[in-house]
Amino acid sequence: TAEMPSMYPAGEYDLAGFAVGAVEKSKIIDGTKIAPGDVVLGLASSGAHSNGYSLVRKIIEVAKPDLEGDFHGRKLADVLMEPTRIYVKPLLALMESMEVKGMVHITGGGLVENIPRVLQAGLVAELDGKSWTMPPLFQWLQLHGGVADAEMHRVFNCGIGMTVIVSKENADAAVAQLTAAGETVSRIGTIRARVGDEHQTIVV
Repeated sequence: TAEMPSMYPAGEYDLAGFAVGAVEKSKIIDGTKIAPGDVVLGLASSGAHSNGYSLVRKIIEVAKPDLEGDFHGRKLADVLMEPTRIYVKPLLALMESMEVKGMVHITGGGLVENIPRVLQAGLVAELDGKSWTMPPLFQWLQLHGGVADAEMHRVFNCGIGMTVIVSKENADAAVAQLTAAGETVSRIGTIRARVGDEHQTIVV
């Protein structure tokens, strides 16, 4: 279960549900086909995506902002509580039209701790931190929380809610298809060989 300190008063509890899916063994995407030269695409998030809220609450506690005040045309409270974007339909369509070598939902652990889940031991995902714009919400959280870049990438999605790994040859077509489906897509990095025991996701 999620760690949500001080969220539930005495006598209250959280009721959660889950779904189980089935896939043909031949169609399982397990990351074993990922190779150096492959491209990492990033799909824009809608907000914090239900992750990092212990830190969000601490920053609000310290900064004491007006949650009802204007934040880039919306109430700050609404921006903070924006529901998680769901990517399943455009990704299912992408898998039907080309080989998708890996997919990673950027949840707790941010970019640096989630992408290694689909990488073989000898590979690294090298991400270009300037290839996408960090949304105003995350800029605000970093500023008011005094959060270092490395910690931002470890705790928050920083504007990337889902990553998709495809071959270099398929990258342009994948970007076009996902964009046509309504996603905001950026080429955020490439796969390369790992050097020594370096971390498997590097943001440069």
